[in-house]
Amino acid sequence: MIFCVEDDQSIQNLVIYTLQSTGFEAKGFDSGEELFKALTKELPELILLDIMLPGMDGITILKKLRSTPNTSAIPIIMATAKGSEYDKVIGLDLGADDYLAKPFGMMEMVSRIKAVLRRASKQTKDCITVGNLIMNPIKHTLTKNGQPVQLTLKEYEILKLLMENVGRVFTREQLLEYIWGSDYYGETRTVDVHIGTLRTKLEESGKYIETVRGVGYRMEELHDKTNI
Repeated sequence: MIFCVEDDQSIQNLVIYTLQSTGFEAKGFDSGEELFKALTKELPELILLDIMLPGMDGITILKKLRSTPNTSAIPIIMATAKGSEYDKVIGLDLGADDYLAKPFGMMEMVSRIKAVLRRASKQTKDCITVGNLIMNPIKHTLTKNGQPVQLTLKEYEILKLLMENVGRVFTREQLLEYIWGSDYYGETRTVDVHIGTLRTKLEESGKYIETVRGVGYRMEELHDKTNI
């Protein structure tokens, strides 16, 4: 399902007709208010979002979509006025996946939608999931229950290694070598400190990182376990 948010009824009708005639299911909305009402009942594969809208403009809608857990990952293509470089840059900076400059051809629109959906599909397949943690190595992001988690580079690399190898035990020496490199001469205590801060940032999901006494650490997707 594709959602199109466009207040110009003639453009909206043409977009919906084109999408439906090329094999997509599509629904149109005149405003952000209508869009968010629909999102409580159904989540689309992609949203085609006009910037110039009555009431809530497209940039405000984009910010709200990206900051809401259940809509944060929905691919979004912004429709901007021709030559509006500012809107394009702002939209991409705020997380839009692509943009179309008005007036745009219907076949160009279909082509852009298919390309964005292909990228989104690949990124979803490339994500690593353990419990309520989802890591996207392509975008270098981590979410917990849909909310972003900010990690340092070393914390991220440790977690990525553990998430890619659920059940495997890594010694502190192995983690030092994998993450800091073989030429690093620091103490294994460095690993313990980073694991500690990682668990703190992951909050209740920190229990997925288990301490194996006398050996090191492993990742286990066991919801009833607690840290030891």
